[in-house]
Amino acid sequence: MAHDHQDHDRHGSAHEQSHAHRHGHAHDHADIDWAEMAPHLEAQAELYTPLYRQAMAWLAREVTDPGLVVDVGSGPGVVSCLFADTFPGARVVAADGAAPLLERARARAERLGVGDRFGTLAGDLPAALAELDHPADLMWASQSLHHLPDQRAALAALGGHLAPGGTLAILEGGLPARFLPRDIGIGRPGLQARIRAVEEDAFAEMRADLPDSVAEAEDWPAMLTAAGLKHTGTRSFLLDLPAPVSDAARDYVTTSLSRLRERIGERLDTDDLATLDRLLDPADEAGVHRRQDLFVLVAHTVYTAVRPA
Repeated sequence: MAHDHQDHDRHGSAHEQSHAHRHGHAHDHADIDWAEMAPHLEAQAELYTPLYRQAMAWLAREVTDPGLVVDVGSGPGVVSCLFADTFPGARVVAADGAAPLLERARARAERLGVGDRFGTLAGDLPAALAELDHPADLMWASQSLHHLPDQRAALAALGGHLAPGGTLAILEGGLPARFLPRDIGIGRPGLQARIRAVEEDAFAEMRADLPDSVAEAEDWPAMLTAAGLKHTGTRSFLLDLPAPVSDAARDYVTTSLSRLRERIGERLDTDDLATLDRLLDPADEAGVHRRQDLFVLVAHTVYTAVRPA
C-alpha cells in the first residue's frame, strides 16, 4: 500500500504518498506502475531518513530488544532497513501490497548486510498479516491507515497481530511540507497555503469515496483506545533542510510539485496554475530548478500504543 499525501510522505509504498504515499493519491493499486514509482519512493524516504532516525531513537527507548518488527506498508524498504539497523537483534518483516516494491526491499536488505534477518510479506493489508509466523513486538504503519475505509477497525486488526505488551506505532498527521517562502516574487503570495487547502478538499473527497468509508474524527489516541490498545505516547519529528538545498532535495521538490500538478492542477485558479507552471519550467529563472530560496520543512507525528498483556 503506497501512500503519498502530496508525495512527500511515504517512506515506502503506501510513502506513496504510500506508501499515489499524500492527499489525492490514486487508490486503485492496479493502475499504479510500482516499478516506475519505486525510484521516487526510495529517494523520498532516503531524504526523510533524518526524521525517521529521530522517531526510531524515540521508539528504541520505549521498545527494548524486540524480536519481530513489522513495517506495514513498507514500500521499497528504506524504513524497514532503518529498523533493522536500529534493532540489530530483531527480525524485520516488510509488508506491502506491491510485490515489485518488496523486491527492491529485499535487494536493499541484502545490499546493507541485513538480509539474513529480513523478510517480506505481500498481500492486501492488514489481512495479509495473518501470514506472520509470530506476533509482532513492534509494528510500524506510516501514513497508510487514513487510506483505509474503517480506520478504527484497521487499528484493531493491527493490534491483533501484536504480542501481549507489543507496541503499535503509527505515523499520521503533523505539518505538511513547505518548500517555498510565502512571497516567491511571482504570482500572488501564499501559493502553498492555497494549494494545501485544495489538497485538503481532495483528501476529504477521497475518504468519502472509499467503499464503506467510516467517518472518524482524527483523534488517533482515542481511536487507538477504542481499538483495545493503550495509548502510550505522541511525539512529532522535524525534517529541516534549509536553503540552499542539495540536488536530492531539489529533485524531490520538483517531483512532488510535478505530481501535485498532475493530481489537482485543474482545481487551482488560473493565476495559481500559471505560477505553478512557471515553478516547474526548467528554463524559468524563478522555477524550482534554479531558485536559491528552496527549502524542505515538514513535521510528522507518531502515536504509540501497547497491546495489554
